[in-house]
Amino acid sequence: MTAYIALLRKEPSSDFGVDFADFPGCITAGKTLEEARTMAAEALALHVEGMLEDREPIPEPSSLDTIMNDPENRDAVAFLVEVPTRPICLCSGRRR
Repeated sequence: MTAYIALLRKEPSSDFGVDFADFPGCITAGKTLEEARTMAAEALALHVEGMLEDREPIPEPSSLDTIMNDPENRDAVAFLVEVPTRPICLCSGRRR
C-alpha cells in the first residue's frame, strides 16, 4: 500500500472538503470529519483504480513539505490516506 496526503478544508457554511495535491480532480466531502475521512479513502481508491484501468502512471507521493509550501494549501489540514496500487488484471478485474 502507498499513502498519499489528503487536504481537509472547511468553510463555516460548508461540509468538510477533501482533495489530493497528487491527484488533481480527485475531491470529495463529508458532513462530519469521520465521513470526510471515509469518503477520501473511497474517492482516492476509485481514482487510482480508474488510472490503472486506463494504464495511466500513478504518481509517487509528494512530501508534506512540498504540499504545504503551496500557498493554496497552507490553511488545509493534512492527513494520510492509504491506497492499494497493485495492477488490476483487466481480464478478471481483480488485483494481482
